Amino acid sequence: MNVVNPSHVTDYDTATQVRQHKQRSVRSVLFRTLFIVIGAVIVSVALELFLVPNKITDGGITGVSVMTSYLLELPLGIFLFLFNLPFLIVGYKQIGKTFAISTLIGITIMSLGTALLHPVEPFVTDTLLAFVFGGILLGLGTGLVIRFGGSLDGTEIVAILISRKTPFSVGEVIMFFNFFILLGAGFVFGWERALFSLLAYFIAYKTIDIVVDGLDESKSVWIISDQIDEIGDAILSRLGRGVTYLSGEGGFSGDPKRVIFCVITRLEEAKLKEIVNHYDEHAFMAVGNIHDVKGGRFKKKAIH
Repeated sequence: MNVVNPSHVTDYDTATQVRQHKQRSVRSVLFRTLFIVIGAVIVSVALELFLVPNKITDGGITGVSVMTSYLLELPLGIFLFLFNLPFLIVGYKQIGKTFAISTLIGITIMSLGTALLHPVEPFVTDTLLAFVFGGILLGLGTGLVIRFGGSLDGTEIVAILISRKTPFSVGEVIMFFNFFILLGAGFVFGWERALFSLLAYFIAYKTIDIVVDGLDESKSVWIISDQIDEIGDAILSRLGRGVTYLSGEGGFSGDPKRVIFCVITRLEEAKLKEIVNHYDEHAFMAVGNIHDVKGGRFKKKAIH
């Protein structure tokens, strides 16, 4: 009769779990790297085949690189890599290794992509089409890189570091830098082109939001009401969303309060407000944006 040593079984299970964890980690890294490369290639297309041939620039280090390339008549890829390199080193020391490596991959691919695409004839010469589609592609590519943990512009790294020590947000710092960069584009390319650059930047900015946050942007909702059970049941039956009941206490009155917490999509917000108002017009409701939802039972149930 064979006797199995329990310690051997435990060691085998542990080794199997470690191996599976490593395999998942490798797949995750390859998956993330793939989309960073795709994003960087899309940005290269936007720059070389839409924006740069029509003298339309972007903000940040990319904008500085475009203007420098135009003035010195040298390949854009050289300046994209060289100008971003110092910020990349700072990012490695201050933000983290994973972020720095992801950013290095993205910037390298973007620089090589612009170099390879430079001899190719631009897709469009119409300025209107150039800034619209160039802006969309620029935002799409940049959004993919950001979503998967990287960056394509050194000003974002600087903005992150400045925001940690000042009351300004990352977006506010980036807008401050880009104001002067796009102002410089007016002197280099002319004010009409600078205005087109501003429009392209705005389109790219909005596209980044869609790619990073998704079309179904999630929202967290907190509801305080005396009709909490009725509202909760209606959310479950009419929206198909799960709710969590919390216990609270009024700060002024000291009375016990019941609170509903739930997560919905942006498209469901109007329906939720209608439900709450139907049962309690004086209910307190706070709605906030959520950038990511994971785990739990967020998946919508079928409504019968």
